[in-house]
Amino acid sequence: MKQLAIIGSTASGKSDLALKLAEKHNALILSIDSLSIYKEIDIASAKPTKAELAKIEHYGIDRLRPNENASVMTFIDEYNRISKQAALNNKTIIIVGGSSFYLKSMIEGLSEIPDFSSYTLLKTKEMLCDLSECHKLLSSVDPIGMEKIASTDAYRIEKMLLIYQETRMAPSEWFRANPPSPIITECPILHLDIERTFLRERIVLRTQKMVEAGLIDEVAELERQYGRLPNSMKAIGIIETLEYLDGKISKSELIERISTHTGQLAKRQQTFNIHQFNLRASASSHELEKIAETLL
Repeated sequence: MKQLAIIGSTASGKSDLALKLAEKHNALILSIDSLSIYKEIDIASAKPTKAELAKIEHYGIDRLRPNENASVMTFIDEYNRISKQAALNNKTIIIVGGSSFYLKSMIEGLSEIPDFSSYTLLKTKEMLCDLSECHKLLSSVDPIGMEKIASTDAYRIEKMLLIYQETRMAPSEWFRANPPSPIITECPILHLDIERTFLRERIVLRTQKMVEAGLIDEVAELERQYGRLPNSMKAIGIIETLEYLDGKISKSELIERISTHTGQLAKRQQTFNIHQFNLRASASSHELEKIAETLL
């Protein structure tokens, strides 16, 4: 089964390239994007259009409700689904998306997690009522493992506490005894490089189009249904629109803030992608298309 990954900054054009290659090479697309995974978040996520989704079968899109939490396991499930479909129908897989830390996690692999008993699940839930005390407890039994976990990081504290409660082993000791196993192997990674000034222009234009397409109404409806607590409601594009709905900023300021924050995200993404992956190539869309032809 052939597969490749296209990564790059938000608004760089990687989805357009993936669609073009998928049409030409009978491929399925796995979107690795922390916002497109949610149903109802269409404009804010800049997910492919309905016409594009109808043309090429996509995975990793519209899988969760906005009040659910996406994790690397969500995308592992999606990768398993697309792999089965590709094998059955002799299809190629193209992985594309801006949330490339999920891709990195799947390439490096995850350690096996123990099966948690009903007692462990109940006891952990009770303990998590005092997150600070849980952090102190874990820090006392596993100071090295907890060194980089903040006392407010509920997700990671819960994960560590479950392992400790079930095994009575320091979580870092458990991970050493259960080394990670890669989920994705033999997958060339292509990085879409784009000149910064051009990228900034693309971001501003895309933001303007999102607002014109109904971003404000979309976020207002999401807030009505799900409130502001879900993680999805804290994404760039949504959080600024909530400020607009609160009357704190004007529409022009809304566009400016989303563009600025998206630009900052793009810079972080580029730094991460360049330093965290063994890239087959980092080049323009035109050059990557030629390189992809040799891989597909």
